This record gives sequence, C-alpha cells and structure tokens, in this order.
Amino acid sequence: MKLYQVYLLTNPDARRYIGLSEQVTLRLVQHNAGLSKWTAKYRPWTLTWTSLPLPLGEARKLENLLKRQKGGSGLYPLLQKYAASGS
Repeated sequence: MKLYQVYLLTNPDARRYIGLSEQVTLRLVQHNAGLSKWTAKYRPWTLTWTSLPLPLGEARKLENLLKRQKGGSGLYPLLQKYAASGS
C-alpha cells in the first residue's frame, strides 16, 4: 500500500501552501523549481510541517481539513495532532 504525507510549506512572505505527496522532499524541489502553477510565483518555499504517512484517502481528508482552516487558529491544533515526529 502506498503511503502519503500531507505537508505545509511557507515562504518569506508568510504565505502557506498545503499539499500531499508520496515523496515530500521531491515535491518541495518541484515547488521551488516553479513546476507547480499554484506556487511558482511565491517562491522560495520551506517545508515547515509533515504528517505521519497515511493511506491516500486519509491523507486527502487531512489535506482538505487543514485547507478548510484558512490558516486560522484551528490550524495549529490540527498540525500538532497529526504531526510526524520532529515536525
């Protein structure tokens, strides 16, 4: 079974981007290379949080839950709850 991680990127202007990937490190490189139309103009990005590895369905649910927080105060408790070790 493939496992995915939800991740949070931030840039120097305090913008946030939430996504999911099987290979978060590779995905960060792609974001910073301008390969994603949603993040290309806001580079550079730094990886600030990753979830535990999850099956795709669970990862998508978590990604959507985090995105619905709109960066508000509800985001941080969720990040703590679902963080991978060291995130």
